[in-house]
Amino acid sequence: MSAPETAPSQTQPNIDMIGYGLAFAGAALFSTKGIFIKLAFAQGVTVEATLALRMMMALPIYLVILVGLLLRNEKLRAAVTPVRLFGAMGVGALGYYVSSYLDFAGLAFVSAQYERLVLFTYPFFVLLFGVWFFGDRMNWKLVPAMLVSYGGLLIIFAWNLTVEPDGLVTGTLLVLGSALTFAFYQHLAKRQMLVLGTMLFTCVGMSTAAVLAIVQSLIVDGPATYAGFTPNIWAIGLMLGIFGTVLPSFLLNGGIARIGARATSSTASFGPIVTIVLAVLVLGEAFTWIHALGTALVLLGSWLFARIERKSRARQ
Repeated sequence: MSAPETAPSQTQPNIDMIGYGLAFAGAALFSTKGIFIKLAFAQGVTVEATLALRMMMALPIYLVILVGLLLRNEKLRAAVTPVRLFGAMGVGALGYYVSSYLDFAGLAFVSAQYERLVLFTYPFFVLLFGVWFFGDRMNWKLVPAMLVSYGGLLIIFAWNLTVEPDGLVTGTLLVLGSALTFAFYQHLAKRQMLVLGTMLFTCVGMSTAAVLAIVQSLIVDGPATYAGFTPNIWAIGLMLGIFGTVLPSFLLNGGIARIGARATSSTASFGPIVTIVLAVLVLGEAFTWIHALGTALVLLGSWLFARIERKSRARQ
């Protein structure tokens, strides 16, 4: 009796490589977002207009996919009840409007490298929120990994505080707020996707966030602002909309749907490396030994977090 019972457990470590691949690709593309935002800021574009530009480029794509899904699939049309629709809209607004706006606003005060490292702590919030609000079990073995990552952040924060203190605390708090709201979004999004599916939920959520961002900018900046944008600004908005929004949103949500919020959040270690390389090469940001030490600790903590998380999932 014992042999047949142990056989399934031996195959558990065969993790969903497609799910992890989607999550890694989504994290890498999302990491280009800060670079495009900084380029827009350098052209004098406001936070609100930059976010709206991103959404203007992405919204038509989401609407086309949304209409196509509903026309082709009768079951999806039946699944879109008013309650589910408003639920998806609310979750999408939290993850892609509130979280994005806090992130964009934070980038007005801090470097792209530092923003990505602060935002990179959201897997720890995913873990804590799962335990506090969604009935997940606490894995105390993950705590040392969390402390290692936050130690790296503190090193870079302290260095920035002595070199460029203006707006550092404000920017850090804004980006942390973005990490918090995005972590909460991941748990809520998983539940929405179980009902509506990944594609439909992503289209509904992102379209809602896009409308909110565009309306906000039209109120704050005024429609005349967009008439004065140069082709270069529109090109930045296009890149931000496609490569920093549409593609990674489907990839990341696909990962969440296949492997869950905690596992998806633990795969984001490649993101900061992409941002750091691009920030140095494209934006000309400094990268000192302090940055190297802090970044190494953040990535080490994340790697330990992901490794322990995967082992825990395999045992379960």
